[in-house]
Amino acid sequence: MRATMKPQEIADRFVEKFGNRVSDIRVKEWYEGVKKLPQKTVWMTIPRDTLNDAVAELIAIDYPHLGVIAAADNGEMIDLLYHLQVFFGGKHEEICVVLTVQVPKSDPHVPTISGLIPGAVYSEREKQDMIGIIVDGIPDARRIFLPEDFPEDVYPWRKDEKGIPPSMVKELWKVGRPTDRPAPPVAEPEPVPKSDTEEPPSGGAAE
Repeated sequence: MRATMKPQEIADRFVEKFGNRVSDIRVKEWYEGVKKLPQKTVWMTIPRDTLNDAVAELIAIDYPHLGVIAAADNGEMIDLLYHLQVFFGGKHEEICVVLTVQVPKSDPHVPTISGLIPGAVYSEREKQDMIGIIVDGIPDARRIFLPEDFPEDVYPWRKDEKGIPPSMVKELWKVGRPTDRPAPPVAEPEPVPKSDTEEPPSGGAAE
């Protein structure tokens, strides 16, 4: 049986290891569902130059499962949230550790963590496509969701002038079904007009 830790113990270990490079630490434990299954999360914010060291520290505790790298446009900054689960798969043992890295839009660089977690490259490529982060050292920088002819310097998740411009938004609901496409294989049924003399269904209560 592998040794596990409590969420607060993980938070304390990071403070001891990284000192004031770790901030906004939050430890949350709650229960979900009818069976009251325990949920445990540790949130912390770290600078981007500490990212790989922080991931390496998690690996020293227990090799983590990378759930996702989330991203949010917060004005002058882009927040990257690395959701990593340690003790993954253990019954009531799993702890989600969320490492938040704040990246300025004026210098949107962050190091790749694919040298430690190879599968991270796919989520890193998504962040380059969708929100304009530049991942330094990424072994495969090809687009993953956007086509190659998608306009440069336009990012679908951005809320500023680099987001999707109105000219790229297709509002098909305003013009109805396109006429240059084949008809649906099954025609939509025509509405049946209601009759004022229609009798109520059999078995219904009499008025």
